[in-house]
Amino acid sequence: MKIFLNKTIMMILAAVVALGLQACKKDAQAAEKDAVSKTNEVIEETQVKSAAAQSEEVEVVKNADIDPNSKEGQILARLNKVRPDLEFTDIEPSPAPGIYQGVVNGEGIIYVTETADFFFPGDMIQVTDSGLVNVSDDKRREIQSRFNGTRKDMMAEVSRDEMIIFSPKGEVKASIAVFTDVDCGYCQKLHNEVPQLNEMGIEVKYLAYPRAGIGSPSYKKVVSAWCAKDKQDSLTKLKRRESIPENLCADNPVAKQFNLGRKAGVTGTPALVLESGELVPGYMPAPQLAKRLGL
Repeated sequence: MKIFLNKTIMMILAAVVALGLQACKKDAQAAEKDAVSKTNEVIEETQVKSAAAQSEEVEVVKNADIDPNSKEGQILARLNKVRPDLEFTDIEPSPAPGIYQGVVNGEGIIYVTETADFFFPGDMIQVTDSGLVNVSDDKRREIQSRFNGTRKDMMAEVSRDEMIIFSPKGEVKASIAVFTDVDCGYCQKLHNEVPQLNEMGIEVKYLAYPRAGIGSPSYKKVVSAWCAKDKQDSLTKLKRRESIPENLCADNPVAKQFNLGRKAGVTGTPALVLESGELVPGYMPAPQLAKRLGL
C-alpha cells in the first residue's frame, strides 16, 4: 500500500513539475515575444524622434528672423501652444487686411487672423477688376522651390553604395531616386518598367521605404534584399512576389532611408525624386516619365 501511495505521489509530483516547466516555457516565450515587440517599438520611436529632431532644426532656421514680440511672433507662439504637434513657419501679412499667412508642416498654406483666434488652410482668392486671382500660388511655388533645394541636398548625402541601382548599359541621360516598398503594387508595376527606363538612358536608384514601418514584415523583406549578395536579383524577386532568404544584417541602411523619406516628404510609394529635388508621388508610366525628364 505504501509503495502504491509513494508511486502515486511521485507521479503527481512529476505531473506538477511538468506542468510548471511547460508554464515557465510559455511564460518565457511570451516574455521573449514581448521583449522583441518592445524593442521594435523603441527602435521605431527612436527613428521617429530622430526625424522629428531634424525637422525641428529646419523649422528653427525658418523662424529665426521672426521677432517674438512682433505680431508675427505672437501669432506663431499662440499656434505653437495650441497645436504643438504641427510645425508653423513663415508667418507674414497676407494681401488681405487683418489676415496673416503661414506654412504648416513645410508645405501647407494657412491663413490666420491677427489675434490667432481663427485659422484655415487652403487658397485665398482675391477679387480684382480683371477677375479672380489665386494669391496663394506664388507662396506655394516659393515653398516648393525652397524645399526642392533642401530635398536635393538630402539626396546628395546618400552614398551610391547604400542604394540598389539599375543603370543603363550606355550613356546615363537622366537619373531618378525611387523610395520603394516591396509589397506595394504600383512599386512592382514600376519595377517591371525598369528595363524600359534603362533603355531610354534613365538610371533608377532605389531607396527603401517600408510603409508599415520599422520591424514590420515588409521591413524584414526589404532589409533582406539590401543585405543580399546579389541585391538587384533579390529586390527583383521580391517585386515579383517571390521569396528570398531572410538576412537581417546589422549594418543595413533601411531605417536610415525610411527616415530620410519622411524628412523628404514621402507619404506613400513609389515616390520619385528627380535630380532637381522635385518629389513626384505615385507611379508614372515609362514614356510619361521620360517626357517629364526631358527625354
